[in-house]
Amino acid sequence: MDFNEDPSSSSATWGPPHQHGKKSVNNYSGGTVGLNTNEAPHMNKDSTPFCVFMLYFTGIIRLLVEETNRYYHQHLDRRQDGPSPRPDITESEMFLLLGMIIQMGYDNRGRLKDYWSTLEQFATPFYSKTMKRDSFLNILRFLHFADNNNSTEIDRNVDSYDRLWEIHTIFDTLNDAFEKYYNPSEHLAIDEIIVKYKGRVVFRQYIPKKHKRFGIKIFKICDAAGYTYDMKVYLGKDRTHASQDVTATHATVRDLCRRIEGVGHKLYMDNFFSSPDLFDELMTKNITCCGTVRPNRKGLPDDFRRRQFRLKKGDIRVRVRQNLTALVWKDKRDVYMLTNMHSPPAEGSFCDEHGNAIKPAIVANYNKHMGYVDKADRMANSYSICCRTWKWTNKLFFHVLDLMILNNYILLSSRGTKLSHREFRLALVRNMLEHAGRGPPRTQRPRGRTPAVSSGSFRIEEAKQQHWMTSSTSKLRWRVCSLREKQRTVWIKCMKCDVGLCISGCFQDFHTKPTFR
Repeated sequence: MDFNEDPSSSSATWGPPHQHGKKSVNNYSGGTVGLNTNEAPHMNKDSTPFCVFMLYFTGIIRLLVEETNRYYHQHLDRRQDGPSPRPDITESEMFLLLGMIIQMGYDNRGRLKDYWSTLEQFATPFYSKTMKRDSFLNILRFLHFADNNNSTEIDRNVDSYDRLWEIHTIFDTLNDAFEKYYNPSEHLAIDEIIVKYKGRVVFRQYIPKKHKRFGIKIFKICDAAGYTYDMKVYLGKDRTHASQDVTATHATVRDLCRRIEGVGHKLYMDNFFSSPDLFDELMTKNITCCGTVRPNRKGLPDDFRRRQFRLKKGDIRVRVRQNLTALVWKDKRDVYMLTNMHSPPAEGSFCDEHGNAIKPAIVANYNKHMGYVDKADRMANSYSICCRTWKWTNKLFFHVLDLMILNNYILLSSRGTKLSHREFRLALVRNMLEHAGRGPPRTQRPRGRTPAVSSGSFRIEEAKQQHWMTSSTSKLRWRVCSLREKQRTVWIKCMKCDVGLCISGCFQDFHTKPTFR
């Protein structure tokens, strides 16, 4: 087949199927489905989930720690009289946070604080033993993915402004890793999914026919196992790629297919994307396509666009243009299909003995392969945590985290591992906590407020020992022992050697009862 043949030439006209020969199908020349052993030869069925996880996440964990600490220090610089600064977040603490987030997917609750609740209905020791609630909420509050100072130099009014700049590095890193370590199957599907989100973001979508009507739209391309090979967030009308000849959906599919060119993949899509121009362009890149199509698409036969057919149940009408086949099949309603990977079916009326319309092979093949994206979305959302209080960047990041874990599971399963998706996630949480336990210990933060500048320390000498004391104005360092005889006796604890002293005109041991004259 000549891929350089121009489908817009004078001979490229639609006609009945008997005027054209049989369709020649591209031969698939991709690698073995599963792990790309050239990139990860050490990976086998005995590898731990954490080892697979770190193939994708090594660069991201460093980015999270660096940008979270940067954002926290920027916050402190803006507040002159804020709370005492906490130590910087370490990689170990970030792994603890992510492990807890993954575990929360098995036990969704209305509020984050409920995971640390001591009520009998909520009590789960795992969360309080892993990390204190305030530490968890502090890291989550300042979780960040890019330097905010870089955004001040960008003009938001230009067409090239990237609305995803805050999390763009995460998406680029993961998309590169998705391609690097996995060989997808021959049959692929492209579709859209919605990440449920009702907060404020300019590219939030409302799709009434979806189960999740409000949220952030993501275009994905998935293989038969549900592995997400590439993804792209919908940020509004793509003014930089769309033009008079190329629609925004055309540009989106073309961008998502840049990683699968040249090996003979077969791509399935619905009528939101399908068009004759798109199918012709992808054919030049050795990608054949099949999908439903809207009858008013530019380039379809005139009788399709005018809907001139009056079909009965089971009727099929076919038009062919070189390697492209358009058909309409009557079931409960008219179904319009477009393909360049199948031979054109025969026209006529086809029903079984019960009067049910016989499904054409093109429609059956489309139904078999089109659900890959929905399959991946169902699996990724099986154990995802639902919370209404996160920023859109956090919401999107944790969805991508669930998606990456699913890809990790599929990649390890291709090596013969018998773990289920649930068991894989639980094992990953355990591996994360074990890895965090081997990390460097965090510097302990002193309790209480930082003393005022005027509150100095003084020294008390007793029994050849020097005790350095804090000022008695600190409520955490003193208490009134007795008010007998209108005299206040104050206990003070030494910060150097933990010796308790009583100051009432004489020194007395902390554990003995004070006496008064």
